[in-house]
Amino acid sequence: MPDVVTPEWVKHAIFYQIFPDRFARSTQLQKPNNLEPWDADPTPFAYKGGDLLGVVERLDYLQELGITALYFNPIFQSASNHRYHTHDYYRVDPLLGGDAAFVQMLAACKRRDIRVVLDGVFNHASRGFFQFNDVLENGEGSPTSTGSTSRMSTP
Repeated sequence: MPDVVTPEWVKHAIFYQIFPDRFARSTQLQKPNNLEPWDADPTPFAYKGGDLLGVVERLDYLQELGITALYFNPIFQSASNHRYHTHDYYRVDPLLGGDAAFVQMLAACKRRDIRVVLDGVFNHASRGFFQFNDVLENGEGSPTSTGSTSRMSTP
């Protein structure tokens, strides 16, 4: 791949990977009542309630570690705590604070010269993804249909 150019800043960056649901929970955001206790051992499907404002509140700690870039596991709207089951790539998951928290986090990182990289898992989707629902509802009449609904099955 001779046309690939790696940005200079990446060559010297010190990354810290963040799984948002498990990193830090801010008290600034309302949370559902059914979260797993923060100090309990994590389970595969439960939510701990970490969010992007929790990241903002811990930027001092991250800078003390010497990081210069944050790499986030998926943050888009999803029905799973790991957010690889994306529903909407245009919205930050409301449980993470939504788009407003993302904008606030980006601004805080920019003030500190911390780069932000998102895991764009655009080949991952789930039953809630609009194109799947459109095919299920409209069959071959869906613009996202390949002409055969026999490959699609209802969840």
